[in-house]
Amino acid sequence: MLDAASWAGRLGGDTFLAQTYHRSYAHFPGAADTAGLFSWDDLNLIIATQRLEPPRLRLSVDGEMIPLHRYAIPTTNRRAVTWSRIQPSDFHAQLRDGASLVLDAVEKIHPAVGAAAEGLERFLGTSVQANVYASWTEREGFGRHWDDHDVVVVQLHGSKRWRLWGMTREAPTFRDVESPEEPEGDPVADLVLSPGDVLYLPRGWWHSVTADQGTESLHLTFGMVPHTGADLMLWVVDQLRASLALRRDIPRFGSLAEQSDFTDAVRREVADIMADPRLVERWAESIDTTDLGHAIPSLPYVDGLPTRREITVKLTAPRGRLTANREQGTVTFSAAGTAWDFAESAAPALGTLLTNQPTTLGELADSTGLEVKEVAELVSVLIDGHAVVVVGTAL
Repeated sequence: MLDAASWAGRLGGDTFLAQTYHRSYAHFPGAADTAGLFSWDDLNLIIATQRLEPPRLRLSVDGEMIPLHRYAIPTTNRRAVTWSRIQPSDFHAQLRDGASLVLDAVEKIHPAVGAAAEGLERFLGTSVQANVYASWTEREGFGRHWDDHDVVVVQLHGSKRWRLWGMTREAPTFRDVESPEEPEGDPVADLVLSPGDVLYLPRGWWHSVTADQGTESLHLTFGMVPHTGADLMLWVVDQLRASLALRRDIPRFGSLAEQSDFTDAVRREVADIMADPRLVERWAESIDTTDLGHAIPSLPYVDGLPTRREITVKLTAPRGRLTANREQGTVTFSAAGTAWDFAESAAPALGTLLTNQPTTLGELADSTGLEVKEVAELVSVLIDGHAVVVVGTAL
């Protein structure tokens, strides 16, 4: 299972974060145990049973998306709902002729991939989307290109050739003011990924990818949402909204002296908060505790949890915080955009929830010395706050 600890071990833990992350590509041969992660059978079943309109499911060749009508037909049911039905023979023909298949956000519909994405979220502290790519020929599905987000690639089946060039514009972003120039010269790396291989690629690195090894290829790409200085400044502005200097109207029609005084006051407020050496730490705590995660209902328990030791629960948010308030004899549990104060005796149970591992009400009760009824009430509060979900109903 690719949980946070497993990802840390496979990518190199603190060394990866300090020396590689955001800096350079890294190839980890045989680093991933892909058994049970995602298979051709899984892909066939998803395509056959899900209504996946482009761009969620798409075919691409030479950097262009293939029109849907070439491999699917519109289908309408008796309630006048229309969707596209894949025609397997036409679908196969497009893939045989060199198209690559892409399925976006597979973590939303495949539990094992979802767990792997969540583990990577916890390790790297950012949101993750997992896409599936399948190719059959040496034709490039997307041409030589760069991504505006870092990626971790896990090769599942067959082989895929990755040719890598460096960045031609440092830290390019989505909707950037300039476009990176095409790289010149030979690639800095020419790699063939085999099943179980892992590749990390920072955003902005040019790459071309082909299935030119004589076998079909299936791989997962985990894309990480970047956090830039612009994101930090947006957060800083939110922190300053209570400031009078930022609440005042801009003196658009005032004198030059009034306008200068206004901007000076705003500058001082921003400079003061930016001078805090723990600013990035405060920002990280804020995004960890306000990330809404993956809200999931806890049916059939719509009116709180019954007192049943076997009910299994899990945190829905990828990250959260537990803070002790020793003078008050309480702890604050922060996750999914809400903070709750609980008695200090609840700390062991809350700490267990923060590991993001499924656990039963009985195990939580045993860890705290509380009654199962008390634990059920505590967890019910967190379920109402969208921070915890029932993953084993015991029914």
